[in-house]
Amino acid sequence: MRLSTASALVTSQAAYAASAIDYNAAPPNLSTLANGSLYDTWRPRAHILPPNGRIGDPCGHYTDPDTGLFHVGFLYNGSGIAGATTDDMVRFRDLNPNGSQFIMPGGKNDPVAVFDGSVIPKGIDDKPTLLYTSVTSLPIHWSIPYNPGAETQSLAVTSNGGRNFTKLDRPPVIPLPPSDSDVTAFRDPYAFQSPELDAAADSAPGTWYTAISGGVHEDGPGQFLYRQDQKEMSLESWEYLGLWWQEKVNTTWGNGDWAGGWGFNFETGNVFGLNEEGYSVDGEMFMTLGTEGSGTPIVSQVSSIHDMLWAAGNVSNNGNVTFTPTMAGVFDWGASGYAAAGHILPATSQVSTKSGAPDRFISFVWLTGDLFEQAKGYPTSQQNWVGTLLLPRELHIKTISNVVDNELAREEGSSWRVERGQSGIELKTLGIDIARETREALMSGPKITEPERTSKEAGLVPFQVSPTTKFHVLTAQLSFPRSARNSDLQAGFQVLSSDLESTTIYYQFSNESIIVDRSNTSAAAKTTNGIVSTNESGRLRLFDLQGDAQEIETLDLTVVVDNSVLEIYANGRFALSTWARSWYKNSTDIKFYHNGAGEVTFSNVTVSEGLFEAWPERV
Repeated sequence: MRLSTASALVTSQAAYAASAIDYNAAPPNLSTLANGSLYDTWRPRAHILPPNGRIGDPCGHYTDPDTGLFHVGFLYNGSGIAGATTDDMVRFRDLNPNGSQFIMPGGKNDPVAVFDGSVIPKGIDDKPTLLYTSVTSLPIHWSIPYNPGAETQSLAVTSNGGRNFTKLDRPPVIPLPPSDSDVTAFRDPYAFQSPELDAAADSAPGTWYTAISGGVHEDGPGQFLYRQDQKEMSLESWEYLGLWWQEKVNTTWGNGDWAGGWGFNFETGNVFGLNEEGYSVDGEMFMTLGTEGSGTPIVSQVSSIHDMLWAAGNVSNNGNVTFTPTMAGVFDWGASGYAAAGHILPATSQVSTKSGAPDRFISFVWLTGDLFEQAKGYPTSQQNWVGTLLLPRELHIKTISNVVDNELAREEGSSWRVERGQSGIELKTLGIDIARETREALMSGPKITEPERTSKEAGLVPFQVSPTTKFHVLTAQLSFPRSARNSDLQAGFQVLSSDLESTTIYYQFSNESIIVDRSNTSAAAKTTNGIVSTNESGRLRLFDLQGDAQEIETLDLTVVVDNSVLEIYANGRFALSTWARSWYKNSTDIKFYHNGAGEVTFSNVTVSEGLFEAWPERV
């Protein structure tokens, strides 16, 4: 890329300012530094984010039927959708120079904004076709009256490999929300196919549906369901099938312990079928969805709380097509993890052909920057980028076998269901794993291996060898005796640690949670407003398992440290992502952590250092 003289000067000034920062000394007030000087300070290496500026909701993913490349899309700088391609789910290439957008607002249908959309890989004229929310007026928020027509659904088609999507010269294909509903929102259309829905709705086989997220004032959040015209099977004409899923306003699944809250409004709803291998068009119906305002008093109706959830359920038709959840859970427990969106990754794609993987559903979560979590004062200009997408996740139905049939397994309102197994019972839930190609690449760096150790006393024990950088993956298994169930035991690891900083990740039996203690994560939080240091947590039950002697399920941890981005995965069904913005250069140590009474055994403890460079052509 050739820079103008002015741009080159700005870049060189920022580079000079960055080189003058001493990461061995206490941080200054970062908002006083030069613009761009913190660009590399906390920037991740193995994640998806644009060259600079603000990333937003992931959306518009698809596999190009002509090339087999997988396309990842995301809102960019609050103005349109940008994207990248990959043939291995490890390294990515910008679709356009400087990471610029492939669709922008400013047309007759979208004079104000382009919001989320989804791509039908073989749509109009067998070309990838984007069904997206075209915005005509703002503001839009669930807490204020809605202006019908503010959000419409429009079409755009690409004929040049996704570098540009050309808008159809026609009015929106879904111009208004249902006339009988006082909606809270009407956006984020997600196009999908479902034989189960074909049967329930008496649709032609292979019909395309779209679920539009939103809700109804005073009644609650929900999804509006449409299908393509049944006479011509056209994508330019859609029929309303009804509000096929609605929850009562500001309620929860069960008591809310395992699945957050439904809030006041749904966003970014995805619908897909899963089996134990991965994606299946005939599989059990699952959804991922964002919810707004969970836990907010109805009288105030002001909140920035967002939950990132999932649900599984059944489709029926007793006069109206209806989706009824049978279980629900949290897709990412982090306060900044939101707006997940995914797409089918077929076995015929370049990515899956190389790895031999079956059809899969791959989902991306947005780790927001200063939009939701940060307080005022975050040094955005100094950093010159905001937010990232989290590592790609492949989803499937997860089976937990040989579980003891007791009240822990039978809890009402949980995020799993009980089935009879050969020994004890089996539990089924949503399986969440880092995409296999991505995980293999993450684990390919130089290895540090710690010997197995059993700890019986509280304390911190440094690794014999710690990583030298802030780019690594820690994997480990933690085993506990049955007596730990009713104890105050906490066990895990400190990462990004030095004498002056550390982030502690541990399992706590008292509330069955994985905790991320960020109270000492960043020295910069003491000098600069807006760097949040509140703790994060998410619930994970370790079940009693059948065997010669009943035992507690082992905690199987994967912790990805990509500079400031921290992703924690556990037991193939738990994810929590957050920011850990350590300051000092030497904050790279890892320590065993043990607190409270009880015994814990740490085994298979390995660190893979270095990670990979996701954007080799940008370097």
